[in-house]
Amino acid sequence: MTPDRTAAAIEARRRAAEQKLQQVRDAVASLRRHKTPVTYPAVARQAGVSRTFLYANPDARALISEAVSKDGRRKAPAPGTGGEQEPSWRERALNAEAALTTAHAEIAAQRRRIAILLGQIRDLEHDPSPEAAQRLATENTSLKQRVRQLTHDNKTLEERLEAARSNNRFADRRIAQLEAQLTQ
Repeated sequence: MTPDRTAAAIEARRRAAEQKLQQVRDAVASLRRHKTPVTYPAVARQAGVSRTFLYANPDARALISEAVSKDGRRKAPAPGTGGEQEPSWRERALNAEAALTTAHAEIAAQRRRIAILLGQIRDLEHDPSPEAAQRLATENTSLKQRVRQLTHDNKTLEERLEAARSNNRFADRRIAQLEAQLTQ
């Protein structure tokens, strides 16, 4: 890679990281405005970045740590006012909705797979008629003959290829000898 391309790639990566950091700042501000606890999963979901980025990037980690420490210094709401329970309820509801969507998708996939397997079982349980059995035996025999023919053709082609490679090596050696004679 040339130095210009390397510098351009480094600059593009730096800009992408800076953009993600801005998304993290906006997410933290939004969570604090809505009085939602600032956690790594909540910030990652709100900012549209991965948790790995939040843990790996020191600036993002510092932003979240600062927000968490500021939240810890806030005055705790009076018991029974629901100040802390509502955000946790909201978080649990979002997690439950995501889990429900995943479960529905998994159930649909399992139902499709079960339908396919039941169809295969029905096909296997059905006894073929004597004519169908004879047809299957004939098709099997013709397929075996075709496999033998293709194997033979493949072997012939491999032998021809090896012969052509050998001829090519001989020609290369002969050309090299003739060139050596010309230079002398």
